[in-house]
Amino acid sequence: MKIHIFDTEDEMARSAAKHAAEALKLAIAARGQAAFVAATGASQKRFLEALTADSSVRWDKTTMFHLDEYVGITDAHPASFRRYLRERLINKVHPGHVHLIRGEAADPQAEASRISRIISEVKIDVALVGVGENGHLAFNDPPADFGTERPFIVVSLDEACRKQQVGEGWFSSFTEVPQNAITMSVRQILKASTILCVVPEKRKALAVRGCFGDATVSPLYPASILKEHPEAHVYLDRQAASLLKASGQD
Repeated sequence: MKIHIFDTEDEMARSAAKHAAEALKLAIAARGQAAFVAATGASQKRFLEALTADSSVRWDKTTMFHLDEYVGITDAHPASFRRYLRERLINKVHPGHVHLIRGEAADPQAEASRISRIISEVKIDVALVGVGENGHLAFNDPPADFGTERPFIVVSLDEACRKQQVGEGWFSSFTEVPQNAITMSVRQILKASTILCVVPEKRKALAVRGCFGDATVSPLYPASILKEHPEAHVYLDRQAASLLKASGQD
């Protein structure tokens, strides 16, 4: 795993977007297509703006999956990750194939199995991820399940995770935040050839230190598992990196 630190969020976002675009273009050049996983959330907005502005990517040659979706909400809900991705990615670049998690499915376990079957047939070239304030990776809250090989699983969201969703403005109250979600598992994320983890903002500094500081890999800091991936790149702005022992730019 490599850590890249930038003075500002804009610099971080542009550099991470350039890296993501190059990885997608290399996969398309090699195989005629590329598959990627997209993250959501307030911390990904500037990164996605920079990425979707890159016209050099043959987006029609790509297949997109996303990391997670709340159980019980439709794609019309303001907090829906499908809605987020349509507005900030899908409707801008029009990937050739898009596979979305249906959060309102009557049987969440069956929906997790459905999307798992699809992704099991696809080689993921690039996973675009973030880190939650509690250190989660996708919606794998601590203690995360590092063992399951199921590509998508149904999980319960912990209190810190649900509070973050209110703090970011997706819900007006804690009680409105769903208690469950369908999420890509940790092992499935690690199957991506390249992982780019984009983490700006001071509010993520404690999680960054816990996951990427000197501590060992632990389910209590889910994103720490990225230390085990040979092509994982963590992109931080100076504020997110402020609690790391050495916060010099690479």
